[in-house]
Amino acid sequence: HLTTRRRREGMRRKLLLSVAAAVVLFTAAALAGVGRPGPASGADPGTTDPSVVTTSGHGSVSAIPDQAVVSAGVNTQAASAADALSQNAAAMQKVIAALKAAGGTDLQTQEVSLYPQTDDKGTVTGYSAQNTVSATAKVADAGGLVDAAVGAGANTISGPNLSVSDQDELYRNALKQAVANAREKAEAIASAGGFSVGAVYSVSEQTASAPQPVFEAARVAKAASTPVEAGSQDVTADVTVSFSIK
Repeated sequence: HLTTRRRREGMRRKLLLSVAAAVVLFTAAALAGVGRPGPASGADPGTTDPSVVTTSGHGSVSAIPDQAVVSAGVNTQAASAADALSQNAAAMQKVIAALKAAGGTDLQTQEVSLYPQTDDKGTVTGYSAQNTVSATAKVADAGGLVDAAVGAGANTISGPNLSVSDQDELYRNALKQAVANAREKAEAIASAGGFSVGAVYSVSEQTASAPQPVFEAARVAKAASTPVEAGSQDVTADVTVSFSIK
């Protein structure tokens, strides 16, 4: 009887251990599922939405430049660096005064330099000083700026650089044209694909490039010995637009 009782107790212990192990495994499996919800319905944000059509659009607005920037400078040479700078400063003061008198605005110094001049053997023979200033005026007055600067002693001239004063307004109009152009392309695709285009789903603006001047015989600055042609200037915009599909 003692042996039988011991066998029964051993079997009970094994049964209890098996039950306990099963409980532990079940609990671990349940905890492993905590914080892991099933996949949400709808499109994955990282995937392409199949209900849109995406096209690129280009817009361009032409305008006649209404302002010009002229750079005028003086280059002087002297035996010493001090004399070269001194002579240059005196000459440049006259050029600046002449630019202002001719209607130049927003005067800004572009360069001040001083460097030695040498012969074939590398011996310093003198010094050269350079000073350059820019001035802004209406396109019609750009020729007058050049004449005034040269008449006052300027011996280096560059420009004029022509631009349109209201770039922001022109660019906004070009953006509108770009979006409209993108919709035209999307509608052409929709017509071929047998669907229709709805509202804008998303739009991204491409990096704008600097306006490129297109010179034409549009308008010439008169009453000046140095003619300046305004021509025309294109302001462009590029966008990428996604439209919903109906």
